[in-house]
Amino acid sequence: MTEEEINQRHAEKMAKKKAARDKMLAEKTIEKGLLIVHTGKGKGKTTAAMGLAARAVGNGKKVCIVQFVKGVWNTGEREVLKHFPDLCVMKAMGEGFTWDTQDRARDIAAAQAAWAFAKEAMADPSFDMVILDEMNIVLRYDYLDLEEVLEALKSRRDMLHVVITGRNAKDELLEIADLVTEMTQVKHPFRSGVKAQIGIEF
Repeated sequence: MTEEEINQRHAEKMAKKKAARDKMLAEKTIEKGLLIVHTGKGKGKTTAAMGLAARAVGNGKKVCIVQFVKGVWNTGEREVLKHFPDLCVMKAMGEGFTWDTQDRARDIAAAQAAWAFAKEAMADPSFDMVILDEMNIVLRYDYLDLEEVLEALKSRRDMLHVVITGRNAKDELLEIADLVTEMTQVKHPFRSGVKAQIGIEF
């Protein structure tokens, strides 16, 4: 087969793909706020959520980020997003990881305070997206009432996007979510003795 024939066959194949893709896109007519869950043992759940926050802010959308656990860390994403105070509110309401605090009562109080703030943000019509960072952690430990959380998520405003991160997402949450991504750990430098690094972990 000549180079010209290869190119012609490729062009025909791509034309068919484009026609199928255009048809598929034309059939998608629903626009709604999505419930998005990032879970799994792999790295990148919060990172992906912060990417969505940056994308939303870049499109002039207003975002609220509620951090349920990692609130004590000073992170690069916080340093970037604080330059957009009219479009991004980030509330660090966690007390740190449970193995650091070692105080269940304090962890529960922090989780409940963060959830109270999150509900206010979800009810605020100025926000287009609310990110509940590491909420799966506090749900896993039953620091919040799961049924109450599910009901609030199901009854949220029609066009509000909600993103929930953290490993071990509850099955009931996955059931009502529109988009679920599970990060799978294949390899991690921490296992080889490499410490958390600026610009990668925080």
